[in-house]
Amino acid sequence: MTLTMQWYTIAMMLLSGIGMGVAFDGYRVVSNELRFPRWWLPVLDIIYWLVASIIVFRVLYASNNGEVRAYVFLGLAIGVTSYYFLFSKPVIKLVQGIIRTIRALIRGIVKTVEFVIIKPILLLYKLGIVVLGFGTAFTIFVLKIVLKLTRPLWLLLWWVLGPIIRPLNRQFTKAANKLKLAERFKAAVARVVALWRKLF
Repeated sequence: MTLTMQWYTIAMMLLSGIGMGVAFDGYRVVSNELRFPRWWLPVLDIIYWLVASIIVFRVLYASNNGEVRAYVFLGLAIGVTSYYFLFSKPVIKLVQGIIRTIRALIRGIVKTVEFVIIKPILLLYKLGIVVLGFGTAFTIFVLKIVLKLTRPLWLLLWWVLGPIIRPLNRQFTKAANKLKLAERFKAAVARVVALWRKLF
């Protein structure tokens, strides 16, 4: 392996160490801000280390065909150490600012949707209820007035048609009574037949 490739591998490992530090700080800030349950943290740690190991190996394979030497670990250590001394605090503040911006954006979208869509729908619903109640009350009021105004007409109509309606009503009542008597007679006969069958 040439000296140039060795220095290139060290530089890539240094950048990989910085990237691991950025990813770890970002993951830690996000988990704190979003308040993940405690039992999630070991699972997320395992996922982080698995993903970080795969990425570092891919970078190592791309830089020197995957040969593991002492300078590989030296480059990673220098990258992680320099990150935590130089870039950790700014990155944490940057991630926190991004999270605050996203939260403010989501709150703004929710308030906009509430103001533009939900509140007009609720207002239309309440207005519809009021209009419906007013229309129902007005209709009942008008019907009462119409009934009072047409009461003499109904009385006159009843006086004219009364001699026709009353005999028809009596005939209908008699037919209904006969039908009830016939049904009672059939039920009595059925009971007598059933009793006869039981006895004989």
